[in-house]
Amino acid sequence: MRTVLAGCLILLLAAIKFPQAPPSTIFFDDFPGGALDRSKWNVIVTGADGFATVNDEQQAYADSPDTIGVLDGADGADGGVLAIRTRHKPAFKAQDGKSYDFVSGRLDTRSKFDFTYGTAAARIKLTAGAGLWPAFWALGNGDWPATGEIDIMENVGDPAWVNFALHGPKYSAGKGLVQRSYFTAPADATSWHVYAVRWTKDTLVFMVDDRETWRVTRAMVERHGRWAYDNPKHLIVNQASGGVYPQAVNHVTTPYPGLPQATVDLLKDGRALMLVDWVRVTRP
Repeated sequence: MRTVLAGCLILLLAAIKFPQAPPSTIFFDDFPGGALDRSKWNVIVTGADGFATVNDEQQAYADSPDTIGVLDGADGADGGVLAIRTRHKPAFKAQDGKSYDFVSGRLDTRSKFDFTYGTAAARIKLTAGAGLWPAFWALGNGDWPATGEIDIMENVGDPAWVNFALHGPKYSAGKGLVQRSYFTAPADATSWHVYAVRWTKDTLVFMVDDRETWRVTRAMVERHGRWAYDNPKHLIVNQASGGVYPQAVNHVTTPYPGLPQATVDLLKDGRALMLVDWVRVTRP
């Protein structure tokens, strides 16, 4: 009888779903106070600390109120909002001595915050414009692509979709692993959305508004090259313009690679904004 009762108790306990402990937040910024918290973020400047333009991008990154600001509010957001604005600024001279016709903003958490495993998420609103190249991503702290890159949200100005990507040894740049996620009309990338990746030892799960859209396992990656996602990575938020990837999608060559005149006009008007409501990283 005792054996039977014990067996029933085990079955009963197995059927009960005990509440899970809520995830712990290890990084969070909802951009309060009207100014960027530089204890959390670095502002990248083209030509400073060895930072160079890559991918034939047409902008320089500048630490300026023209390119990076914190707004007191924005439609559909609560409290402060990070605003990254790409602008037309002909013959802008960067610290690397080169001239650029566009300036924009790029932030990262290198040396301030990195993590290995967890869920990284951000609530973001984009501007449509062929050749704009906003991104929210995580990058390894060592040599690229050996230490891996996780593109949590990437867009090249088409509001109908965003993409996710992985770059690592033997699967980088044009050989990176890429997946598009299409919105269901009337929603598009110009609306607020939460973009996230859940990163574990053997899996990367990409999500839009808590909906799983792409699941990548270690075995899938290792068909192409070494799994580069077992080491610390820092966060990056930026908006580039033109360059190799936008041009591969829109095939525009003039007036700039990947950047048509209609988008140049948008930039001249100061209307190319990437808005970020908050950024959060959690662990179970």
